[in-house]
Amino acid sequence: MKPRLQLLMAILSGMLCFPGNLSAQQTERSLQSCIDQALEKNIQIQQNRLNIEVSRIQVDQAQTNRFPSVAASMRQGFGWGNQTDQITGTDSFDGSSSTTASFSTGWVIYNGGKLNTSIRQARLDFESGKLDLEALKETISLSVMDAYLQILYAEEQVSNSRQQIFVTTGELRLAAERLALSAISKADYLQIQSQLASEKLTLTNAQSLLDINNLNLMQLIEQPVDNQFSIAKPTLNDLINRYMNPDPDSVFRIALEIKPQIKSYILKQQISQLGIEQAKADYYPRLSLDAGFSTGYYSVDQSVALAGQLGKNINPTLGLSMSVPIYSNNKTRNQVQIARLATQTADLDLKNSMNQLRKSIEQACTDVNSAEKEYEASVDQYNSNLEASAVAAEKFKQGMINSVDYLFQKTNIITAESKLLQSRYNLIFSYKLIDFYSGKSLNL
Repeated sequence: MKPRLQLLMAILSGMLCFPGNLSAQQTERSLQSCIDQALEKNIQIQQNRLNIEVSRIQVDQAQTNRFPSVAASMRQGFGWGNQTDQITGTDSFDGSSSTTASFSTGWVIYNGGKLNTSIRQARLDFESGKLDLEALKETISLSVMDAYLQILYAEEQVSNSRQQIFVTTGELRLAAERLALSAISKADYLQIQSQLASEKLTLTNAQSLLDINNLNLMQLIEQPVDNQFSIAKPTLNDLINRYMNPDPDSVFRIALEIKPQIKSYILKQQISQLGIEQAKADYYPRLSLDAGFSTGYYSVDQSVALAGQLGKNINPTLGLSMSVPIYSNNKTRNQVQIARLATQTADLDLKNSMNQLRKSIEQACTDVNSAEKEYEASVDQYNSNLEASAVAAEKFKQGMINSVDYLFQKTNIITAESKLLQSRYNLIFSYKLIDFYSGKSLNL
């Protein structure tokens, strides 16, 4: 036991020596894993799945309604009353019992096609529910991707802020040395010190934004808050400057063919049209067939045994009935009118969904073009400011410019870097949004 105990202690000690690495391996998440977890744990998706199961049961019920219904019943009865003995002529208050059993079946032969229409409606509703679930999954996946990109953006902001603080800290040390030699004024030194304090505040704000974005993603994927939560860092360079120049009409035509919300509204439109047939069915006669038989045993008839009575008292029945609607207080006519209005509403819902999709695609295509131009301008601005900042830093070290002029150039490069970072992720999201409408993967 002692060698095993020593081995166990060694393993635990090794784990404790590398807590950070183990934690990172356990919590680092890819975009696809985040999307999968969100789709698995989202409450709305689970509710939609239950609704789909209900719709499936309703399809089974609608199909089963075409078959005859069967029922059986049995009754045991007891009674008491005055009875006269035919031989002695005496009266007595005695009890009696009876047992009856019956079996019946009914079958709707014709009801204006209502049963078949109900089956078609139930099937379409089932398919529509599955499409609604797919649309919900797409919306959640897009939200997760957006939150994922927001984290990557915030992480780069934090990294850039730390780098700026590192550079400014070195500059502050240089300024302190030059102040001690009276090479610069106290005001120049305080300017650098103030800049460092400002950059530390920027880092604090960037870290707060990162924390908020992490929390947002964890909530989207139904992940309890974990301070060690982190995401994988994909290579995004291939997603930059694709020069997509998407055509809104082409993207819209593709989206109409593949987007589940459009397919769902088309099915809902068909369901509403069947609703008119369903309502009109009440104008037609209803023809049904029923059959059954019954038998019983009565204790007062002592002359015949149980088996004999059951065979003697059999009463079979068979009937064919037809109900012809003549006047129903305009109920059927009003139901038909309501069904027609529901069809018009379904048509408008489909048109509205298509219009919203078209507008979203038009906006997304416009955003791509704008994001590409903004990114290119940000790159040019950053490069020019980077060169100017390098020259200003060298001049400041040599004492050729004061801190005010140097910090002006430094502020410009920080601003340009921030705009470049923002335009970069804005461009990536714009590209992925077009991919989303085109039916392509959201993976980075």
